[in-house]
Amino acid sequence: MNSAIPAAATQPSAETVAAHESGRRFGLRDGIFQATTQGAGEQYLSAFALMLHTTPFQLSLLSALPQLLGTWAQFISVKVSHWFPHRKAHVRCGIIGQSLAWLPILVLPLLFPQWGPWLIVAGAALYFGSTHFTSPAWASLITDLLSANERGAYFARRSQLMAITSFAALCLGGALLSLFEHYNRLWIGFAVLFVIAGVCRSFSAISLTGVTDIPIHHEEPASHGFLAFLRTGTTKDFRRFLLFSGLMHLAVLISGPFFVIYMLQDLHLSYWAYGTWAAAAIVGQFVTLPGWGEFGDRFGNKALLTCTGLLVAFLPMLYLISTTWLFLVLVNFFGGVLWAGLSLGLSNYVFDAVRPADRAKAVAVSSTVNAIGWAMGTLTGSWLIGAVPGNLQFGSLHIDPVSNLPFIFFISGSLRLVISLALLRTFHEPRRVEQRTPARLFLELPLIKPLGARLLRLREHPSL
Repeated sequence: MNSAIPAAATQPSAETVAAHESGRRFGLRDGIFQATTQGAGEQYLSAFALMLHTTPFQLSLLSALPQLLGTWAQFISVKVSHWFPHRKAHVRCGIIGQSLAWLPILVLPLLFPQWGPWLIVAGAALYFGSTHFTSPAWASLITDLLSANERGAYFARRSQLMAITSFAALCLGGALLSLFEHYNRLWIGFAVLFVIAGVCRSFSAISLTGVTDIPIHHEEPASHGFLAFLRTGTTKDFRRFLLFSGLMHLAVLISGPFFVIYMLQDLHLSYWAYGTWAAAAIVGQFVTLPGWGEFGDRFGNKALLTCTGLLVAFLPMLYLISTTWLFLVLVNFFGGVLWAGLSLGLSNYVFDAVRPADRAKAVAVSSTVNAIGWAMGTLTGSWLIGAVPGNLQFGSLHIDPVSNLPFIFFISGSLRLVISLALLRTFHEPRRVEQRTPARLFLELPLIKPLGARLLRLREHPSL
C-alpha cells in the first residue's frame, strides 16, 4: 500500500505543522483563483475563436495542440526541478507564465485578425504549457501534506470551492458578453474577461508567498529518469490504468471541443444561455464533490472510476433526443455530477498507485498519455464533422437533427462505453479499502445516498 510519509515519526514540530497548514490553505486559495481564470477565460476561449471565424479544424487544434505541447512542458518541469531552490519557486514560475499568457491571447488576434485563430492557438499553447509546467511540482507539494485516506476529502473540498467560483465566473461572463454583443462591442467583453483571468491567476503567485515549503523526505528513493520509472516504478495495474485513461480522453474529445459550435452556431443560443448551460455542469460538480471524495476514500478510486466511467458514456447520446434548452441544461448538470467523480478518480488513482517519491513523474506520464488521447480525439472529431451525414434513415424512422454533431456525440458515447466495459476490469485498487457489492455501492453514490436516506425516514416517520 502506498501512502504519503508523515513529516515526522511521532510528534511533528510546530514549524512542520505550520508548513502543512500554510500549504493546505494555499491549495484552497489557489483553487479559487484558478477557477476564476477558468470560468472567465478558459471556458470562453473557443467562443472568442468563433468570433474570429475559426473553422472546426482550427477549433480542434485549439483544443488538442496546447494540451499536447503542454505534456512536454511537464517533462521539462521534472527535468529542471533541481534548478529551483524549492518547489514553491517552481510553482510560482509556472503561475506567472499562466498570468502573462493572457496578454498575447487577447492582444495579438485583435491586432492581426487575419491570423486570429492561429494566434489564439499559439497563445493557448503558451498558457497551457505554463499550466503543465506547474503541475508536477504543485502535485508533489500538496500531496506530501496529505495522508492517503484524506486526499479524496481535501481535493473534493478544493474542487467544490473551484466549482462554485467557476460557476459564478461563467454566469457573469456570459451575461457580460451578451451585454456587449447587444451594443456590437463583443470584443470589449472578451477583453474584460481575459484581463480578469490574467489578474486572478497572478493572485495565486501572491498567495504563495505565505507558504513554507517542507524538505522532501521519502522512505524510498525516486526512480532515476522516466524510462527507469516506467520499468521499475510502475505496476501492471498502473500501466493498464494509463491505457484506460488515455483512451477515455480520446473518446471524450471526439465530441468535447464541438459543443460550443453546436450551442452557438447550430442552436443559436445567446452567450448568456450558453454560459448557463456550461455553468449547469459546475453546479452538478459542486453538489456532489464531497460525496465523491468520501466515496473514493472509503471504497477506493477504482470503484469510483467504475461507477462514473460506465455512466458517463450515456451523456452525449442524450443530445439526439431534444434541442430544448432546459433539457440540455439538465443533461449538462448530470454531466457535471458524473465528471466530478470521474476526474477525481483519475487524478487520485495516480497518487495512490506509485511511490510518493515518484509522484511528480507519475503525474507527468499520466498527463502525457491523456494529452495524446486528447489530441487524437479532437482530430478524429474534426474529421468526422466532414464525414458523418447530416441525417439518417432506418426504414420508416428518419433522424434529421439540426446538424451532424449529435451523431458525433453519439459516436463519442458509444466509444466511451466500449472502453469502459473492456478496460475497467483489467486493473485493481492499490489501497486497502472497504468492500461492498455493486448493489450496495450504488446506494452509496452521491444523490442516491441522501435520497435513499430521505425515503427511509419517510417510511419510518410518514408524518415528516
